[in-house]
Amino acid sequence: MAVLLSEDTTFIVQGITGREAVNLTRECLDYGAKIVGGVTPGRKGREVHGVPVFDTIAQVIEHNGGAVPDGSVVTVPPAFTKDAVMEALESGIKLIVIVTERIPRRDVAQMVERAGELDARIIGPNCLGLIVPGVAKMGGIGGPAKDAEKAYQPGRVGVMSRSGGMTTEISSTLTAAGLGVSTAISIGGDAIIGSAYAELMPLFEADGQTEAIVIYTEPGGRMEAQLAEWVKENDSRLPIVAFMAGRFMDEEEMKGMSFGHAGTIVEGKEDTAAQKIERLSAAGIQVVERIDEIPDAVKSKLGKVAA
Repeated sequence: MAVLLSEDTTFIVQGITGREAVNLTRECLDYGAKIVGGVTPGRKGREVHGVPVFDTIAQVIEHNGGAVPDGSVVTVPPAFTKDAVMEALESGIKLIVIVTERIPRRDVAQMVERAGELDARIIGPNCLGLIVPGVAKMGGIGGPAKDAEKAYQPGRVGVMSRSGGMTTEISSTLTAAGLGVSTAISIGGDAIIGSAYAELMPLFEADGQTEAIVIYTEPGGRMEAQLAEWVKENDSRLPIVAFMAGRFMDEEEMKGMSFGHAGTIVEGKEDTAAQKIERLSAAGIQVVERIDEIPDAVKSKLGKVAA
């Protein structure tokens, strides 16, 4: 099994003729993804690594005999992202990975609200997408296929991270320890995103391959608080380990400094690393502060479950 993505998943790339999208398309195809078309207005008739390009999603669907793609990777500039995502949602696409950064918050809020109304899911924005090791990836996560194959080996642990780079770092650590990864999702570091930790937990809960979860966390934002509440309110079978970075941000001399992602703005005491550690620990989530501590923490949790 897997979360959100399988070997049969079809998707498109919106903004496919952009430089980043061209590389991303190559990486996904090399990893086995089924990209059934690309969209860039005014570029119909071109190809990107053999993927046909169209002006609209409706043209992609027509070209594919009326089949609506399962997903879309959106890589268009911030000013046009909302229009692109709305086009995808209204076309019936149910999984949208938004790679683009610096999208206005109001636009993101409107996209997320519309996705909810249409029973669709948004991952991101400002994310690297998701990967099911050995099956497919959607987005730039893990980089070129040969690099992704090294960092992401099939296994038992689900990974969710606000940082795209840390998604791969954590997964590589799990792979090196022989635990491997079931599904890894770069959820995005912005203040408003489509799918937070707590919202993705039910999907991992239903995935028989996933036996534990590792998340990346840092000061700022309320996603960890939501996860802690979800864990306390639901009888989850999955042990969770959280890797906390940036604890130094709690120090007095660091006040007013910016750190990491847009979503790491510390708005109050509850957003500090110390408070997050306390809240996660109270929910039974083990917190480690070094990445090399993750494998032993996961193995300990899995051992307790088995016992």
